[in-house]
Formats: sequence, structure tokens, C-alpha cells
Amino acid sequence: MAIKLMIDSASDISSKEAEKLGIVMVSMPITFGEEEYLDGVNLLPNQFYEKLASSNVLPKTSQVSSYKFQEEFEKYTKNGDEIIVITISSKLSGTYNGAKQVASKYDGKVFVVDSLNACAGERLLALYALKLISQGKSANEIVEELNRVKSKINFFAVIGTLEYLKKGGRISSTVAFAGKLLSIKPIISVTGGEIKLIGKAMGIKKGTEQLNKIIQDKGNIDFNMPYGVVWSGLDEEPHQRYIKDSASLIGDNAPAYILGGTIGTHIGPGAIGFAYFEK
Repeated sequence: MAIKLMIDSASDISSKEAEKLGIVMVSMPITFGEEEYLDGVNLLPNQFYEKLASSNVLPKTSQVSSYKFQEEFEKYTKNGDEIIVITISSKLSGTYNGAKQVASKYDGKVFVVDSLNACAGERLLALYALKLISQGKSANEIVEELNRVKSKINFFAVIGTLEYLKKGGRISSTVAFAGKLLSIKPIISVTGGEIKLIGKAMGIKKGTEQLNKIIQDKGNIDFNMPYGVVWSGLDEEPHQRYIKDSASLIGDNAPAYILGGTIGTHIGPGAIGFAYFEK
């Protein structure tokens, strides 16, 4: 009997990467008009941002279907395996509740963990889960530990554009227009499973400076746990520069993860962030 780790595509772990890591990835559908894609499967980040730039309509994201969870749970439990599922925050998507409902049919063989996070934050929890599995811990022990440490994940980011928050109805056109004129860059965190606005700056340079001040003030980065930079868009230069300029704070050659379509739909290109476990 083995323990199988399952994650959703909001973790920005693609199907190919999941295969290399030995993870099962269940994809969230993304639609551009009449065309539906599977995030991280046939719509990789670069493809997503190319379509985002050329599309006149904002793409729509959907939660993983109950049918998909049942299909995957059936596949692995029939071999006697146990499954640990890590999902995007229940406060951002119905995916957790859907997985939990289906898991109840599998007689304690499927365990569902609400990451209370997304993208890089969810990824870090999954990477830590893999480490616990490799140490031979039981499913119950792993789930208990994941629920204990998930509140220690900090995720802060500066957003490069207000355009997609406007398109998604999260801010008004007036606010977006004023923000564009002043080159305002919002700074966000994932707190208690929700995305919170925690600051703003004029221009990306001041935005990353303020981002680093927030990280520095918070302190206690645990470099013995998974951590990494997250970025969005087609231009790799800004996040590479951020990693170089921030080496004294986030370490040399910090891992970098591109934001996929599930969260990228709402944030757009030009975001830079950092996710880590607090000691």
C-alpha cells in the first residue's frame, strides 16, 4: 500500500512536472469564450499569457468537477493506495468542498487538506508533503502535520497591472484608470485563505522594495523548508532581476515558479511575489 499525493492545478504544478514528482494533478478548466482548456495540461503558462494578451474577453476558471475527483479516487484506491489531496483555499474555490464530499465515499482512504493558499503557497505545502511521504510517515501523520504548518506559509506579491482586477469586477474602471495614470502597484498577501490588499506603491521598483520590506519585517524565513519566487507573464527579466537584487533577503538562486492560468486570470502579467514557511 502506498500514499499518493494529489493536487489541483492552482498549485501551478503542470501535468508534466507532476509526473516527474510522482504527484497526481487534477486540472481546473479555463475557458476563453467558447474554447475550454485544462490548466497545466493543454494550456501551459506561456500559452495562457499569449492568449490573455490577444483575447478580447476575460477567461473564466472553474473548480475541479466531482466526477474528476471520483474518477481519480477510484483509480488509486482500488489498488489499495491511500490518497492525500491538497487543494486551493476553500475561500477562493469550491474545489476543497467538492473533493471532501467525494472523499467521504472512500471509507477513510482519501484525506483532503485545505491549503488555505494558492499558487506558490499551495505548491510549497505539496513539496513538503512529498518530503513527509518519503520519510515513511502514515497518511494520518502527514495530514496532521500539513494542517499544523500550513498557517506558517507566508505569500506576498506585488501586482503589475490593475487591468485584470478591473475586468474581473474586483475594482472599478475609475480606480483602475487612476491607478494606471499613477502607475500604482497593489501589494497583496494570502491571509487566512483569502487574498488581502496590504499596501500599494508607485511603480514596480518601489513595489518590490516595499514587498521586501514587508518580508524583512515579518522575518523568520525557514530556508530548510520549500520556498520560492512567483511571477507572471511572458517577460522573464523582471523576476530574474528581483531575485538578483534580493539575494541578501531571499537567498542566492531562489527557485522561481511561473503563475499559471487559474490565478493568472485574476492577476494578469507582471506580478512578482515570494512564498515561504515561517520558522
